[in-house]
Amino acid sequence: MTNPFRAHTRFIQAQEAARPGGSAAAATGYERMLMQLSEHARRLKGVQSTERKIELKREFLPVYDAWIAGLLAADAARQDDVAMFVLIWRIDAGNYTGALEIARHALKHGWVLPQRFNRTTATAIAEEFADAAMRAFAAGETFSAALLTQALDLVEPHDMPDQSRARIYKALGYALRDNDQGVAALNHLKRALQLDSNCGVKTEIKQLEARLRKAAGG
Repeated sequence: MTNPFRAHTRFIQAQEAARPGGSAAAATGYERMLMQLSEHARRLKGVQSTERKIELKREFLPVYDAWIAGLLAADAARQDDVAMFVLIWRIDAGNYTGALEIARHALKHGWVLPQRFNRTTATAIAEEFADAAMRAFAAGETFSAALLTQALDLVEPHDMPDQSRARIYKALGYALRDNDQGVAALNHLKRALQLDSNCGVKTEIKQLEARLRKAAGG
């Protein structure tokens, strides 16, 4: 459990770091967070199991909560690499609402992902949410259409490869299908197909069209 005093200190330091000409203590706080991040990344690199990596990220993430809360409260405009790592880790760990909070802020201020991710912020958000949803579907589970809609709305104005955009349309189409929203699901799957003819939705489109015709008595 995070020490309440330490959490409060991080919250204040993050707010201070967000201000132009922030204090030396705030700068030191950011350096400490980067060092902590580097240590956590080192531990993750030493683990081969994806399942274990996710468990570790869930263990690590609370350490950063107060820092992120301070950044968001201050509406920080200055690039923060700690927040960008936490954005991706929150998606990996299943904290999708928390990831969207950072995503909304990052896109608003034009923050970029650290070079190792090799993608734009919007592309990563689209792909990571889509992949998380498709993993859930493959496991026979559901995924929130509302979360996918929020992610799609966030990234829609931003440039990215058509294939990446198709992935989130496909995922949202599947989520809407599972919510018995056949017409909306069909529209999203057709949009995915427009963007990427090889995105793997043709069979699902045919099945949905047949189901909708049957429901309409056709």
